[in-house]
Amino acid sequence: MTNRKTTPWLSEPEQCLWRSWLSVARNMDSALARDLQRDTGLSMADYEVLVNLSEATGHRMRMAVLADRLTWDRSRLSHQITRMMNRGLLAKETCNSDGRGTFVALTDHGLTTIRDAAPSHVASVRRMMFDVLSDKQATELRAILTTLAEQFEE
Repeated sequence: MTNRKTTPWLSEPEQCLWRSWLSVARNMDSALARDLQRDTGLSMADYEVLVNLSEATGHRMRMAVLADRLTWDRSRLSHQITRMMNRGLLAKETCNSDGRGTFVALTDHGLTTIRDAAPSHVASVRRMMFDVLSDKQATELRAILTTLAEQFEE
């Protein structure tokens, strides 16, 4: 636990930057989720699962790997998968090499759904991020985010 007496508090500029970061992240997440729901009927959680599976070999992935990739706990993923299976987007498959393992896979309907939803989502991302940043700003932001992400790599 960090000692309250020895922790250096954020300076005024640091505090402003931190709060701006939080505000932009929340607002962008909310706006992207609203657009996605309005344009496709999918939640952001639906979309994240579908994207990861659409990019996986054979359009399937072990449940544990998918949970790690999404940084979700397994219980959350299990509930999400059940909801999506009920809508015909996903199916579960047993792992032949390991009877304990379970794969989650896109159905044909799931693959069609993500292919239909992606252009609308990309348009929203482009409008909210890349259309408002110069090429130089985008390059600088990429470098900053790469530096920040490195501390979380295993």
